[in-house]
Amino acid sequence: MTTRVAQPVGAPVPTIPTIPETDVLGRLAWIQTAPIAQLKDQWRQLYGKEPPPFSRSYITSRLAYRVQELAYGGLRPETRARLEALGEQLDGGNVVLRRIRADHRPLPGTRLIREHAGIQHVVTVRADDFEFEGRPYRSLSAIARHITGTRWNGWTFFGLRARGDA
Repeated sequence: MTTRVAQPVGAPVPTIPTIPETDVLGRLAWIQTAPIAQLKDQWRQLYGKEPPPFSRSYITSRLAYRVQELAYGGLRPETRARLEALGEQLDGGNVVLRRIRADHRPLPGTRLIREHAGIQHVVTVRADDFEFEGRPYRSLSAIARHITGTRWNGWTFFGLRARGDA
C-alpha cells in the first residue's frame, strides 16, 4: 500500500511507501547511525520532496516521526485542527511569533546567576518577563544595562548565547 502526496498540476506524483509496524524499531535504530546523505535519500522517499537545509538532529527527529506516522498513522484531522486553534490562541496568528522557537527562552522559575565586578547578580525568569532585585524587567538586556551601565545583549551577558550567535 502507498500514499500519494499532493503536487502541482503536471508534476510527477511521488509515491510514499507505507511501513510495516514490524520494521519500525529497526528503521529508528538505522536513522540514528546512518550517514547524512542516506538520511536525505530517505527523506526524499518518505516525504516525496527535497530535505530542508537543517541540522542532522532535525532531519533524524523528523524522519523518526515520519517512520512512525507511516507505520501507525498520523494525527486525526480533528486533533490537527485543535492544535492549530490552540496555536492561534497562543500567538494570535502572528507568523513572526510563530517562527520564534520557544525553547530559546529558559523556563519560568529558572535562576540566571552572573558575577560582575565582584558582585553576584541573580535574575529569575518569569512567564512574561524577568525579575531582578525585586523588580520586573521586560528584557535581559535592560538588566545587563542596569548592572553594567553599558549596552549589552542580555542573552550574551548571562551566558545564554555566545558572542556572534544569531
